[in-house]
Order: sequence, then C-alpha cells, then structure tokens
Amino acid sequence: MTAAETWLAFFACLALVGAAGPVLSRNGDIIAVKTGLTGGWIGLILVAAITSLPELATGLSAVTIANAPDTAVGDVFGSCVFNLAILIVLDFMQRGESVYRRVRQGHILSAGFGVVLIGFVGMNIALHGQGMAVAAFGVGGYTPIIFLLYALGARAVFFYERDHREDAAEDAADRYAGTTLGTAVRSYALASAVVVVTGTALPFVAVALAAAMGWQQTFVGTLLVAAVTSLPELVVSVVAVRIGAVDMAMANLLGSNMFNILILGIDDLFYRQGPILYRVSPVHVVSALSAVIMSGLLIAGILYRPQRRIFQTVGWISFGLFTMYLLNSYVIFLHGTH
Repeated sequence: MTAAETWLAFFACLALVGAAGPVLSRNGDIIAVKTGLTGGWIGLILVAAITSLPELATGLSAVTIANAPDTAVGDVFGSCVFNLAILIVLDFMQRGESVYRRVRQGHILSAGFGVVLIGFVGMNIALHGQGMAVAAFGVGGYTPIIFLLYALGARAVFFYERDHREDAAEDAADRYAGTTLGTAVRSYALASAVVVVTGTALPFVAVALAAAMGWQQTFVGTLLVAAVTSLPELVVSVVAVRIGAVDMAMANLLGSNMFNILILGIDDLFYRQGPILYRVSPVHVVSALSAVIMSGLLIAGILYRPQRRIFQTVGWISFGLFTMYLLNSYVIFLHGTH
C-alpha cells in the first residue's frame, strides 16, 4: 500500500469507529436501563466494556494475526492515557463549575482500582527487564492476577453503587420510553459487528503506517491506534456531558481503563509466543507510569474540587493531565522500538 492509501484506510477506520461508538453506547445504556441497573454501573461496566471493544478487537488481531505485541500493549496503555486526557476536553466544556466539582466522589473507587491494575502491569514489564519473570504454559504469572483484580474492582463498584443507588440514580427511563429492549439489542449487535471488523483491521493499518512513514511500532500503537480505538470513549463522554450525565461520562472513562488492563490478560492468553508483557519494549513502563500519575491527579481533583481556571480555560488538574499526556507522547516517540 502507498502512504496515501494507508492514510485513507486509517481515516476510514477512524470514521467507522466514530460512527459505531455512539450507537453502541446509547443502546448499551438502553439495555442497562431496561434491566434496572444504576447509572454508575452502566457507565463503569456496561458502557465501558462496549466502548472498549475496539481495544479488544485490536489487541486480539495484533497478537493472533499481525504478530505485533507492541501494538497490542501500546494500544492498551495509550488508550488509558488518552482516556484520562479526555477529561481535559470535558473540563473545557464546563464553562461554569469544573467537571471535577460536578462528579460524585465515589469515582475515586474505580480510579483507585485503575491505579492498582495499571501499576501492577507496569511493574511486571519492569521486573522482566531485571530478569524476574514468572510464566507457565506460555502465559504470564500476572494474567490470573489481572483477572482477579478486575473482578474484585467490579464487585466493589457494584456493591458501592447498590448502596448509593438513590444518589447515583438517573432518570433515564423517560428518555428511552419509545425504544424497546429488542430494538436496542439489535442495534447494539450491529454496531458491535462494525467495531469488531474495524478493530481487526487496525493493527495492519498501524504496521503499514510505521513502514510508510518511518515511525516506530510502539509510537503508532500507543498514540495513533490508541486515539482511534478511544474515539468511542471521547464521543460518548462529550455527549454525556452535554446532556448533563457527567457521572456517566466519568464512569465510562475510568471503567474503560480498568477494562483495558483486563484486555491485556485476554491478549496474553491468545499470544502463543510467550507472555506478552515479556515480548514488548520496556518503554511501555513510561505510559503505565503516566497513566498512574494522571489517575492520581484525577483523584486529587475529585477530593479537592478546585474551582479556579488557568486563563479562563481549564483547571490546574486538567493542565497537569495535559502536561503528562504531552510528556508521555514525546518519550514514546523518541524511544519507541522500530
């Protein structure tokens, strides 16, 4: 493929994921509402899992077909960093009260589990660099722990949302009164198919871009592919804020980060050349640490609830998130593997 054809394919994937993302999220929301789930649970688990389908499809095709583990891991960490950077956009949209003042402090629970999951994976990449690695049957010893930590996090959030149902409840039933559960399921399935097909094509486009433009696969996986696969999170979060569902937007982003790390465990099961974290560039530790620092800034913002803005644009929390995103991008671009 020529460079022009590669870019055309890339933007075609961008358009398809961007179009399917809102359909997935809206109908996933309808399904959840019709089954009586809470708004926080909808955003954190169901909508987050839905909007993370591109990362799952991209990761599986990267490790099973394209043999590009760096793209799979880079996409996961890049998506985590990108999801937290989306908060900058949401904060800028809030012309009155800061987005960190509008959300419930219960989001600290999911942010905390995100820190644990991301930090644990980053630690395992670093330990392998020091010759400390545990594996069995081609699967890393970290994989079952990832599944366990995600299950514990999801369970903790479920019970928290159940105990705070009245505080978290959103009057979504009236908005979807004209849509039946069957219609929502059919639309959800169709949009899911579009996302899976597009996500399967993304690793090949990323590898082609690396060859055509002379970029590193780590840079492409962490920034470009991550931006495309995170587009549903961006679109859904922006729409949620516009309709006043700020808590759903926050829960979607934090839940997506938790689910992204779960995807790494799934990728490891399907990657047959050994534990996936032991076959990738150590520079991914930088992205993991960036996501941990950005999550810490978010937790500080939710607790402190700052009101002041820098030059009437965003608060200092968002400025810190933006700085970390730029720093991470710069380091990955300079030191990513060829």
